[in-house]
Amino acid sequence: MTDVTGAPADVLHTLFRSEQGGHEQVVLCQDRASGLKAVIAIHSTALGPALGGTRFYPYASEAEAVADALNLARGMSYKNAMAGLDHGGGKAVIIGDPERDKTEELLLAYGRMVASLGGRYVTACDVGTYVADMDVVARECRWTTGRSPENGGAGDSSVLTAFGVYQGMRASAQHLWGDPSLRGRTVGIAGVGKVGHHLVRHLLDEGAEVVVTDVREEAVARIVAEHPSVRVVADTDALIRTEGLDIYAPCALGGALNDDTVPVLTARVVCGAANNQLAHPGVEKDLADRGILYAPDYVVNAGGVIQVADELHGFDFERCRAKAARIFDTTLAIFARAKDDGIPPAAAADRIAEQRMAEARAAGAR
Repeated sequence: MTDVTGAPADVLHTLFRSEQGGHEQVVLCQDRASGLKAVIAIHSTALGPALGGTRFYPYASEAEAVADALNLARGMSYKNAMAGLDHGGGKAVIIGDPERDKTEELLLAYGRMVASLGGRYVTACDVGTYVADMDVVARECRWTTGRSPENGGAGDSSVLTAFGVYQGMRASAQHLWGDPSLRGRTVGIAGVGKVGHHLVRHLLDEGAEVVVTDVREEAVARIVAEHPSVRVVADTDALIRTEGLDIYAPCALGGALNDDTVPVLTARVVCGAANNQLAHPGVEKDLADRGILYAPDYVVNAGGVIQVADELHGFDFERCRAKAARIFDTTLAIFARAKDDGIPPAAAADRIAEQRMAEARAAGAR
């Protein structure tokens, strides 16, 4: 079955995501001279211009890239709403291997594509893109954040992302064990790259025991060199089965919580920096049925977006850190709402975010 353009009908269904309320805009970008192929997805501008990072990743297919952009954009709407930001949700993905395909010409072409949206979408760093890349993009697009301090930006947003996840862990400990302290708790971190290595430091400073794994040997070697007390396990499968694990922190790519991992997870809490940790609807209930407390990913990992949003108004680190510290209170409020409504925390967070977006749409319609 095809639509009037000849495209498969299921592709258009995917684009519009009718079962989730639909995305406002999806832009397919191509610049043949530089090799750029990108997707920019805007889920909602109810609260303000869509804000979300640019992911540079070697997708297996264009359809996979579109699906990732749509999922990530929707997640950003909820993340920005829960962070109290006056921004909607958007995300961009560039198709390719950042180690091989990323060039100055490609990034400049991408900047022109973002600029063509006239401020409806504000971009920043994500997996595969860095501060230096945003400096290049910004040469063609003023709606770019995550730039270097030398170029009027705030620098690395992973610092506050890790701090926010740490606050989410403290809130989880308060809710589950009656004490926010993580001293003596064992925390397993899958992925010790941009965010994970900062998170390790927060946990060790408080006296937690830390176990890590990463597919990149150099990332693990860096952690061990800086923090010899950290334990290393072979892979994520070994990590989630670690005896005595109190908290599991997925800090790599999404889909970490699925039908295979949840049944064998030993931790009592899941709280990590990765986006889209729930592989499919229903996983949040599986976690709750096992007595595992899930701190919604888009709530606890919002420190970075708080930082890049602040950059648009003249960056102040202490102001951002204070906002990120409130992730502790937001996470506790979600757990309380979940208990009152008899639903998993992920569903409670969605309800709170959807309420804020609905109120904004209603106010705009008046």
